[in-house]
Amino acid sequence: MKSALAGLALLVLAGCAGVTAPPLSGNAQRPVSELPTTTQAQAAAKIHVELGTAYFQAQRFGVALDEARLAQSIDPNYAPTYHLLGQVYMFLEDPDSARRNFEQAARLAPGDPEVNNSYGWFLCAMGEEKQGLERLATVVRNPYYRTPTRPYTNAGLCHLRLSDDDSAQTQFLRAAQADPKNALARYHLAAIAYRRGAIETARHYLAEVHDLAEPTPDSLWLGVRLERKAGNRDNEQAYAAQLRSRFPTSREYENYSKGQFE
Repeated sequence: MKSALAGLALLVLAGCAGVTAPPLSGNAQRPVSELPTTTQAQAAAKIHVELGTAYFQAQRFGVALDEARLAQSIDPNYAPTYHLLGQVYMFLEDPDSARRNFEQAARLAPGDPEVNNSYGWFLCAMGEEKQGLERLATVVRNPYYRTPTRPYTNAGLCHLRLSDDDSAQTQFLRAAQADPKNALARYHLAAIAYRRGAIETARHYLAEVHDLAEPTPDSLWLGVRLERKAGNRDNEQAYAAQLRSRFPTSREYENYSKGQFE
């Protein structure tokens, strides 16, 4: 579940590959969190949700839950409250509570793109890829959503769960185009290229990843393997040295030490 949120936090204008997005009319709406409040209760709830979101992003999950529950007690019909609760419970690996709150958020604001992006990725992570992709498709078709790189990335990750590299590549390319700083999308483009034997393309994307973000065990391990496949021992050893010095207790370094390259 925590790896799922990694994608969600990044978690960055076409529909998702393999999914027919529902018509835009009638259901697309602005994120409720961006709309002006109409009652004093809603205004107070919004303040607590914004505080809770800040705590959530700082990984202070207990305080985030407290703020969300305060918001819920003030205005039980404010959709962003349940969206926040769903995200927190997803990170806490409580899928039943996460699902219950995402469903409530979707009932209260069925066209909210923020809700549909989070709920869509949750469904993918729960093995309900078709339903998740359908929700993500509504997000990328919503003209009010300002960060399409997120649902594109989440759709790419969802297609990877289905072992569909072609559709995943399409979504990651869209994510990278929507946000030139989306390192996660570029990492997966590199990994797909590696699996296809396109070493130079994989090198290109992996270099972009390391220009945009600090190396991770995954990215260094990919570098080791692609340079090994290319027969470039110097580059392979350079990646391996970084993996050893930065992440000596990682599963990836353990695999390298055992010679388990695939």
